[in-house]
Amino acid sequence: MLAPIFFVIAVIAVAIYAHRHAGTRQCRWREDRAGARGALMKYNCVTCGAEAFRAKGKPDRCLARLNRPGL
Repeated sequence: MLAPIFFVIAVIAVAIYAHRHAGTRQCRWREDRAGARGALMKYNCVTCGAEAFRAKGKPDRCLARLNRPGL
C-alpha cells in the first residue's frame, strides 16, 4: 500500500535533482585570457556564443538571452 506513494516521491525527487542546473547544462564556458580586461577574465560559451567578463570564475548560467530583444 505504501510502495506506490514512496515510488511517486522518489520519482519527484529525482526529477527535481536532474533539473536543478538545466539553465547551464547546454553552456560550456571557456576562458579567453587574451580578451581579459584588467582583473576581469573573459569567458566565451562554445555552445551559444555568449561572452561574459567575470572577476571570479566562469558564469553559472546561460547568458545568451540577455542581449536579444524580446517580442
